[in-house]
Amino acid sequence: MKISTKEEVCPPETTTGIARRSVLKSLALAAGAVGMGVPAAHAVGNTRSRRSPLAKDPVIADATKPIVETDLGKIRGYIRNGIFTFKGVPYGDDTGGSARFMPPKKAKPWTNLRSSMHYGSCCPQPDSHGWKHDEEAWMFAWDDGTPGEDCLCLNVWTPGINDNKKRPVMVWLHGGGYTAGSAQELKSYDGENLARRGDIVMVSINHRLNVFGHLDLSAYGPQYAESGNVGMLDIVLALEWVRDNIARFGGDPGCVTVFGQSGGGGKVCTLTCMPSAEGLFHRAIVQSGSLGHSRNPEDAARTTDAFLKQLNLDKSSIAKLNDIPWREIEAAAVIATMPTAPPTLINFRHIGNLLGWAPVLDGKVVTENAFGPKTPDRAKKIPLLVGTNLNEFVTAMDHPEYWQWTDADLQSHVQKVMPQQADAAIKAVKELYPDAKPFQQWSIIASSSVRGAAIDQAMSKAAAGGAPAYLYYFTWQPPILDGRPMAFHCAEMSFTFDNIQRCENMTGGGPEAQALADKVSGAWINFARTGDPNHPGLPKWPEFTAENKSTMVFDNTCVARNNLDDNLQKIVSEV
Repeated sequence: MKISTKEEVCPPETTTGIARRSVLKSLALAAGAVGMGVPAAHAVGNTRSRRSPLAKDPVIADATKPIVETDLGKIRGYIRNGIFTFKGVPYGDDTGGSARFMPPKKAKPWTNLRSSMHYGSCCPQPDSHGWKHDEEAWMFAWDDGTPGEDCLCLNVWTPGINDNKKRPVMVWLHGGGYTAGSAQELKSYDGENLARRGDIVMVSINHRLNVFGHLDLSAYGPQYAESGNVGMLDIVLALEWVRDNIARFGGDPGCVTVFGQSGGGGKVCTLTCMPSAEGLFHRAIVQSGSLGHSRNPEDAARTTDAFLKQLNLDKSSIAKLNDIPWREIEAAAVIATMPTAPPTLINFRHIGNLLGWAPVLDGKVVTENAFGPKTPDRAKKIPLLVGTNLNEFVTAMDHPEYWQWTDADLQSHVQKVMPQQADAAIKAVKELYPDAKPFQQWSIIASSSVRGAAIDQAMSKAAAGGAPAYLYYFTWQPPILDGRPMAFHCAEMSFTFDNIQRCENMTGGGPEAQALADKVSGAWINFARTGDPNHPGLPKWPEFTAENKSTMVFDNTCVARNNLDDNLQKIVSEV
C-alpha cells in the first residue's frame, strides 16, 4: 500500500479455521474490530536461480534412495526438483498414557529402514471452524492433518545429504498460538523452494500444544514440576536433534536460525528465556509474534483448576488423567479456557492473556518474561529480525460490503473504541495512507498495536546492546478478491518461503508477487546465513535504533523508513 512520502526515508543503496481463529475473530468483534479475517558473504537477491514448484523435474522415490542414517536409525525420503525431502521423522517418543504432561523423551531407536515420506501426526487440538467462511477457506486451504499424541516429529528439506557441506539451517515454528496448528497446516510452510533458493537446510516441527503442552500440574505432585512447559521442552528436544543430526543433511549445527509466525514467533521469543535452549540456535526471526506472553503461575493454576473441575478430578485422583481419552481431555480444555471479555480496543500486546494456553514463567524451564520491557539476557547475543503486517487480523474477507464504507463509518467505529483519541487517530492514519479506503484506514488503526508490540521488542533489543535488531512492515496488498484481504495475518509467509505459485489463492501468483518474494526470501536467507538481512535486491536496511526506528517496508517498492508512524503509535498507546 502506498504510504505518504512525508516521513524521512533512508536512501536506497541500489535501484534494483482453527479454534484460535474463531477466538481471535470473536475478540475483534467484541472490540468493534469488524472485518477480522484470520485467517553478505553469500548474497541472495534476484540472482539465484530456482525452479518453479510446478516444474516437471523427476520425483525420485525408491527403496534405496535417498537414505540418511540419523542417531536413531536410517530414514528414507524422496527427491523432488532436486531437493531431498524427509517428513514425519521422529525426534521424541510417544507422549500419550503415562508420558502425558511429562517432559519429552528422545524417540526410541529403530533397526529397520524407516520410510519418511509423509507428514507425521499433529498434536490434538480444537476443531477448525475456518471452513465456515468460504473466501477464507478458499485462500487458506488448511490441511488439519491427523491428530495423535505420538506427534513429536519433524520434516527436513535440503539440497544435499552426506556431502560434508555446512549450509545454514532454518527451523520453522508454526503459528496457532500455543493452542493449534502444525507443520503442514498451510501450503506456505513447504520448505522446498526456500531450501533451493538459499542453499539452506529447512526444518519444521510438530510439538505438543494447548492442554497437552501447557497444563501446569505442579501443585499436584513433584512429577509434574515441568508440565506447564512441556510443549516448549519438545521444541528444545527437536533443536537437540538438529544439533546432533543436521550435519548428515548438509547443515551446519553452528548456524541455526529459529523463525516463526504469530504463535510460532512467540515460541521463538520464549526459547530465548530457556536455559535448556541456550546454544541451540544463533539467530531469531519473529513474524507477527511479538504479541505473545508467558503466564504467571497463579494464572496458570486457575486454568488448571477450571480444567480439572470439568473432569471431576482432584489431587487424590489426578493419576486418572493418564487414562482419559485425549478427545475428552481436549473438550474439557476448551471449556476451561473460554476467553474473557477484551478491553475496549484490543491491545494485541496482551492478547495472550485471553487465549488460555501459553508457557508458564516457572523460574526453572522459563526463567524470564520474553515479552516484558527488557530483552532477556540470553537474547542479547542473538540477532533479531522482527516485524508485522499492515492489516493483520482486521480484513474484509467474506465481507465485500466493508469495501463500501464511508468516512462516516470510519468515524463511527473509531469513536466507539477510542472516543478521546478518535479524531487524532483518523487524522494520523489519513496522513500516512491518504489513498486508502475508509475500511482500510480502520484496519490500520485497529491493527496498529500489533506493530507497536514489534517496535517495543526491537526497541528493547537495541537498548540491550550486543547483536542487532532489524524491523520490517509487510504492506503488500494481494490482488485477489478485489484486494479485500489486504496485508492479512499470515500474508507474508508465502513470500518468506518463496511459495508464490504454491499459494496462488493467497498471492494471485503474478509477477509482482514473485518479485517481492525474491526480495523477502532473500532477506530471510541472508539473515540466516550472516545475521544481516541486507542483499543486492533490497535498498539499504539499517539496524533498528531508538533514534531511527528504521523499518523496511515490503511492498512493490521496498524502502527503509525512519520513524514511520510514530504519531499513530503514540495515539493508540494512550487508549
